[in-house]
Amino acid sequence: MKLKIKNLQISSGVTLVAVLNRKDAEKFDLHVMDRIKIKRKNKIETVVIDITRNNHIVPEGTIGVFSEVAKSLDLKGKDIVEIMLARKPLSLDYIKKKLDGGKLTKKEIDQIVWDIVHNKLSAVELTYFVAACYTKVMDPDETILLTKAMVETGDILKINKFPIIDKHCIGGIPGNRTTMVIVPIIAAAGYYIPKTSSRSITSPAGTADTMEVLANVSFSIKRMKNIVLREHGCIVWGGALNLAPADDKIIAVERPLGIDAESQLLASIMAKKHSVSSTHILIDIPIGKTAKIKDRKEAGKLQNEFEEIGKKLGKKVHAIITDGSQPIGNGIGPLMEARDVLWILKRDSRRPLDLEKKCLLMCAKILEMAGERNGHKKAREILESGKAYKKMMQIIAAQKGKNTDPDKMRLAKYSFDFLAGKKGVIKEINNLMITKIARVAGAPIEKSAGLYLYKHVNDKVHKGERLFTIFSENQEKLKFAADIAKESTSYLIK
Repeated sequence: MKLKIKNLQISSGVTLVAVLNRKDAEKFDLHVMDRIKIKRKNKIETVVIDITRNNHIVPEGTIGVFSEVAKSLDLKGKDIVEIMLARKPLSLDYIKKKLDGGKLTKKEIDQIVWDIVHNKLSAVELTYFVAACYTKVMDPDETILLTKAMVETGDILKINKFPIIDKHCIGGIPGNRTTMVIVPIIAAAGYYIPKTSSRSITSPAGTADTMEVLANVSFSIKRMKNIVLREHGCIVWGGALNLAPADDKIIAVERPLGIDAESQLLASIMAKKHSVSSTHILIDIPIGKTAKIKDRKEAGKLQNEFEEIGKKLGKKVHAIITDGSQPIGNGIGPLMEARDVLWILKRDSRRPLDLEKKCLLMCAKILEMAGERNGHKKAREILESGKAYKKMMQIIAAQKGKNTDPDKMRLAKYSFDFLAGKKGVIKEINNLMITKIARVAGAPIEKSAGLYLYKHVNDKVHKGERLFTIFSENQEKLKFAADIAKESTSYLIK
């Protein structure tokens, strides 16, 4: 059947989608979510179909295409295309196998990843894969295969240097913005650290969201390489690069679900590290009652898995278990977290000492992995001397910097002070509630929104004293966030 093209100028974000008129669909006995092949000249693309009864949207004899399809086939309005029936992707059988608890082979995992990268799976089908790996956790062999498949379907940053340093935190702790302090310290020490970071999935800010307050984070792989070779380091958004692209599509599905499947978390992190040719990698695994990882036993298992996968990939991986019982730093949200980082690098008296202490600990581990004898002393000297601040300014300039003065950063327009209901000592802070309040206030979409914490665990507090301030650009969001703070137990005082 030949049909006339209508470009709907709608983006699915991931899946290749076309829309048929109900009468044309009936001729082929097609239903919603079935697949067809669209052929134009020598190009063929397989797409998922939707069906409409509205003749105005897609008239009979016409096929409406989403933007991804139009771009892939270089379609213009009124082009004529041929459509044919298409079978479902092979990977659907493999996803069902995993849902049933089966172990996937290299061929099956390669096919799933290929279909993900080439948009052959609908959002629903990809969600089933994520859910399958969440409920039927992949074993180490499957995780290695998934890691390699993710890397092989994307680009690789090749830097002819040794060692190439990298670090990663598995997330879940508000304000844990260690990357933006560690990168300039390690780069100032003379090592290469090409850091790709993610945007927020479920947190008030990802490192890429926070770095974007100070500089651009979206670059081509060629430009990223130039920055790293010149400055020894960078902090860029991994989603703007074609490094392990399947991972970005999986993350897009995980975001609304708010989950991190363990095998996918391992493969995701190690694939991104493998893609930038890193040789020495430090993994941060925070544990706590309201962290992603609840206890030392669970963390120890993950620690061993990271190090084992690293060994099989020919990399030196060291995973550390850290305190994730409360937020780290004072600012929660992109702008306030960026301000905390600059205060640490500038040696400002307002800097959060807990974040600084953790960054120095991690730098010491990294430097010692690279062969330094007293990593902590060297890291502290670089920070205290101003070399780390100077290096950060150079990285920001190389990334087309925007704003480097923390005192000129404008917080969100509206604010609400949350006060202690009684006198006592702070025993617990709920990471999940702090995250929820900050996100409801507008973070990370609104860079200036979030929370500023005045008190941490073991601090004494008087009744009526400020525990934190909520900032929002919208009065309704502020009220909603304040209501959540009042109704929940974000701070436990005894």
